[in-house]
Amino acid sequence: MAEKQEERAAALSGLRDRLTDGLARSRLTKRDLASGVNLGRTTVQEAFQNDGPVPSAATVAALARTLRLPVGELLALRRIAAGEVRDADGENPGPGRPIGLWHPHDLEVHPAGPALSMEWSSYVPRAHDRVLAEAVRDAAEGKSRMLVLIGSSSTGKTRACWEAVQPLAADGWHLWHPFDPTRAHAALADLRHVRQRTVVWLNEAQHYLGDPRTGERIAAAVHGLLTEPARGPVLVLGTLWPEYAKQYTSLPRPNESDPHSRVRELLAGRTVTIAEAFDRDALATASTLAETDDLLARALERSGGDGRVAQDLAGAPELLRRYENGTPPVRALLAAAMDARRLGVGLHLPQEFLIAAAVDYLDDHDYDQLTEDWAEDAFADLARPVHGKQAPLRRTATRPRRQPPTSGAPDDVFVGGAAPVLRLADFLEQHGRSERERLCPPASFWASASAHLNQAGDLSNLARAARSRQRLRWAHHLFRGAADVGDTNALVELAEMRKRAGDAEGADAFLAQAAAAEHPDALMELAKRREGEGDIEGATALYRRAAGAGSTVALQRLAEARAEAGDVDAAEDLYQAAVGAGHSPALLDLARLRAEAGDVEGAEVLYEQAADAIDPVLLVRLLDVRVTLAQAKGQTSDLDGSDVLYRRAADSGDPVGLVFLAKRRMAVSDDAEAEALQQRIIDTGDADALMELGQLRLAGGDVEGAEALFQLAADAGSTTSMVLLATVRSAFGDNPEAEAQYQRAADAGELVAVSMLARYRVETGDVEGAEGLYKRAIDAGDRHAVLDLARMREDLGDTEGAEALHREVADSGFAESALADRWRFGLDADGTPSSPWN
Repeated sequence: MAEKQEERAAALSGLRDRLTDGLARSRLTKRDLASGVNLGRTTVQEAFQNDGPVPSAATVAALARTLRLPVGELLALRRIAAGEVRDADGENPGPGRPIGLWHPHDLEVHPAGPALSMEWSSYVPRAHDRVLAEAVRDAAEGKSRMLVLIGSSSTGKTRACWEAVQPLAADGWHLWHPFDPTRAHAALADLRHVRQRTVVWLNEAQHYLGDPRTGERIAAAVHGLLTEPARGPVLVLGTLWPEYAKQYTSLPRPNESDPHSRVRELLAGRTVTIAEAFDRDALATASTLAETDDLLARALERSGGDGRVAQDLAGAPELLRRYENGTPPVRALLAAAMDARRLGVGLHLPQEFLIAAAVDYLDDHDYDQLTEDWAEDAFADLARPVHGKQAPLRRTATRPRRQPPTSGAPDDVFVGGAAPVLRLADFLEQHGRSERERLCPPASFWASASAHLNQAGDLSNLARAARSRQRLRWAHHLFRGAADVGDTNALVELAEMRKRAGDAEGADAFLAQAAAAEHPDALMELAKRREGEGDIEGATALYRRAAGAGSTVALQRLAEARAEAGDVDAAEDLYQAAVGAGHSPALLDLARLRAEAGDVEGAEVLYEQAADAIDPVLLVRLLDVRVTLAQAKGQTSDLDGSDVLYRRAADSGDPVGLVFLAKRRMAVSDDAEAEALQQRIIDTGDADALMELGQLRLAGGDVEGAEALFQLAADAGSTTSMVLLATVRSAFGDNPEAEAQYQRAADAGELVAVSMLARYRVETGDVEGAEGLYKRAIDAGDRHAVLDLARMREDLGDTEGAEALHREVADSGFAESALADRWRFGLDADGTPSSPWN
C-alpha cells in the first residue's frame, strides 16, 4: 500500500513539474493561462499547487493543449495520481513502472532543444509508425507482440517507440528498461519476472542480443515471454543499427559457427526499417507542424529539403562539423575514440587511454605544437554540446554494481574519484565505422590499449582486430592481457596463434591452461587429438567434460560415438540432451536412429518437431547435406520418414522448397512427381528457385537444361544466375557469350562479375582495362577485388605495387586468412614487416 501511495505521489509531482515547465516556456501568467483555456483561476491555480487536489482529466487536457505538452503523457500521469490505473494482477507488477512515470530522456529519447530544457519537437508520423501502431493495438487487445526498428543513427527509432506506447500509458501499462548493472545482465536476470501489460524496452538491442555470452540466452528468454499465453500480453520494443541487424540475421556459411541462431529466429518477421529521410508526405506534415514549432521549423530549414530532418534534430550535422573542423588534438582524440569503438571497445572509454592513444594520430608538426594542457583543452572543447543535444565526446560514469552485502556492508558502494570515462556520440561512432573502415590504428593506440584497458572483452576484441590486421605481436600481447584478467577464450586464441606459428609446445601449454579452466573449445580440441591418437577412452572423458562445460557439439560427438558403437539408448539420451541444450539439429539424428530401428512413426514425430524448431527451407538444406554425406559413406538414411520435412518446406510458400522436394523425389526415382515439381518451379518464375533448379540439373549433367534455367533466372533479374550462365559458357569455350553475360551482370551491379570481366581483360592483354575494372569494383565496395588487383600486379612483376595493396588489405582487416602466410611475423604498426619475435 505504501508503495502505491509513493507511486501516486510521484505521478502527481511529475504532472505538476511538466505543467510548470510548460508554463515557463510559454511565458504566460496563470491568469493568462486561465483565460486561454476558459477555466477558473482557482482551478488553474490548484493544478499547479503542491498541496492541491489531483486536477480533473478535462483540466489536464485543456492545460496540456494550450501549453503544447503531450496530452496523452499528462493524462497518463493524472490517472496514476488519481489511483485509476490497475496493475497486471494486483500486488506484484514485476519489473518496471507505469509508462506515465517515465521521462523520455531516461529512455534515451534525445531532446532537440537546449540541453537543460529537455524540449522535443512536434512528432511527425511516418510509414513505420503505422506498423508500430498495429503492434500496440494488438498488445492492447491481449496479443503479445515484438517489433525492432532498424535504422541508422539519429533517424528517430527511439522517439517512434516512445510515441507508439502512449496509448498503453493511458491504460496503465508498465514499462521496463533493463540497464543496471549492465543491459545484458539486467535483462537476463529479470525477463522471467516480467508481468502482463508490460512494455520491455530494448533500445540499442545489440547490447542485449549481441552480447557474446548472454545474447542467445536473452533471445530465448524473450521468445519464451512472447509465446507463453499466460504471461501475456506484453510488448517488446527494440532498436538496431542496420549493420547489427545484418550481422544477427545473416545465415552462416557452411562449416562456420552460428553464434546468433536464436537471435535470428527471434527477429524473423519482427523488424521494420526506418527510412533515412522523410518522404514527401512526412515533409508536408512537418511543414504544417512547423508553423507552430520553432524547433521543427529550424530543422526543416537546415536540412535543405533532403528529408534528413530527424538527423538534424539529433545534431548530426553539427557533430560532423565539430569533428572535421576541430583542432588537431580534438580530431586525434575523436579518431582514437572512433577506432576504439569500431574495433570492439565498450561504450565507456577511459580518458587516460584516449590521451595516450591519440599521440600518433598527430603528425610531427602538430605534435610539436602541443602544450602541457592540450588534453584538458581538447576535452573541454569536445564536451560542448551541439544544438543542445549531445557532445561529440562527453564525460559519463559507469554505474556501480549493487550486490547483497557479504559481511555487514555493501560490497560495492560507489566511491568518488574513479578514473574518468567518456562516451563518443552515436553519430560520430557510426561515421567512424565507415570513414575509417580501411585504416589501421597507429602504434600509440595499441600501446595505450595494452597499458590502460583492463576489461577482458575490450582486450580480446582489440586482439582479434590486431590479428586480422596482421599486427600479430600486438595481438599476442593483448590476448595475454585478456587472459591475465580471466578471459579463458583468450587462452584458446593464443593456442591457435602459437599453432599457426609452428610452436606446438606453446600451443599445448595454452590449451592446457584453458582446459584446466573447463573451456569447452579447449577440451574439444584436446579430445579430437586423443581420438586421432587412438585414445578413445581419454577422448570420451574430455568430450564429457566439454559437454559439462556447455558444448552441444561435444554432446553430438558423444552421441555419434555411442551410435557407432551400437549403444542406441545412450546415443538417444545424448541427442536428447543436445536438443535440451538448444541444439535443434540433433532432432534429425534422433529421427534417423528411430527410423533405422524401424520406428518410422516415431521418426516422423521427431521430424515434425524439427520442422517446428527450424525454418523449413533451412532445415531441408541441412537434411540434404546430411543425406548426401550419409550416401557418400554408404550409410543408410531415413529416406521415407524425412519426406515430411521436404513437403513442409515446399508448402511453406518459398519456391526454393519445391526444388528440394523435387530433388528428394529424384533421389527415390519418383520421376513423374519430380518432373511435375520442376514444372511448378518454372511456372513460379521465382529467380532463386530457377537458379537452384538449374544447379540441380547441372549437377546431374544436364548442361543444356541448366543453361536454360539460368537464362530464365537471369531474365527474372538474378545477377548470380547471370554469373553462373557466364561460367558455364566459359567452361565450354564460348568466351564471347561468357563475357557478354559477365558484362550484363556487372552492369546490374554484381561486383563478382566486375572482377571476372577484369580477368578476361588480363587474359586478352588489356591490363589498363583490367585495372580500371578492379578499381571500379573496389570503389563499389568489393574488398576482395583489392586482392585480385594485387595478384595481377604481382603476376606482371610489379612487386612494390602488389605489396602496397596487400598492406592496404591488411590494414582493413578483412582478409586475415588470405594474408596469413605472407608475413610470418606480421606487420609493425606502421605497416612494415615485423622482425622475428618470441
